[in-house]
Amino acid sequence: MILFPAVDVLDNRAVRLLYGKRDMVTDYGTPVERALKWQESGAQYLHIVDLNGAFDDSTVNKKTLVELIKKVSVPVQIGGGIKTLDKIKFYLEEVGASRVIVGTACVTNPDIADKACAIYGNKIVAGIDAKDGYVAIKGWVEKSNLKPLDVALDMKNRGVDTVVYTDISRDGALCGANIDSTAKLTLDSGMKIIASGGMATLDDVRAVKERGIYGAILGRAIYTGDISLEEALKI
Repeated sequence: MILFPAVDVLDNRAVRLLYGKRDMVTDYGTPVERALKWQESGAQYLHIVDLNGAFDDSTVNKKTLVELIKKVSVPVQIGGGIKTLDKIKFYLEEVGASRVIVGTACVTNPDIADKACAIYGNKIVAGIDAKDGYVAIKGWVEKSNLKPLDVALDMKNRGVDTVVYTDISRDGALCGANIDSTAKLTLDSGMKIIASGGMATLDDVRAVKERGIYGAILGRAIYTGDISLEEALKI
């Protein structure tokens, strides 16, 4: 199991959103400082999200994101508004990210996964965000008519082997991760599933490990201190 401390970037600040809503935001300082803090705490991989990119394709965070990725020494996976091969190439080849997460484009332009996987292989990760049992897109503000397993299997057929699976109803709420649905997606898809949304306690970390889930993203709980990253990494 891999734990991914998250640094979500909005208007060049490290933030946490509640339920993915732009107007329900808590500011946690500069993204680079936060990333370095998690690295110093023992993180082996970081999860970075460009929220402005996800919401409206803005590039306002570009300089900050480049600086962050270049300053840390651990691998970084980045998502948020990554919908073109040019942007994938930028992050993987020019900036040095280890993986990119393609979210909305999995639904609106799934052919991009074929092209990206042909070039970059397992450096392409699918971001699947669920709301009321269906996949949400465009920064979670629109709901599609597709179910998470449908998108996961489609991406698998196109060459993707890893999925970040977020339960939006739990994201940032410290109410416990949706372990059952994440474990079911792992079994039904046969893919590497990264649990995201609601990781609240060390018991959630233990549950992810015990259910054979590939990884988990740690967000608000490590910012508030509800989860000690050092203790989680020991588990």
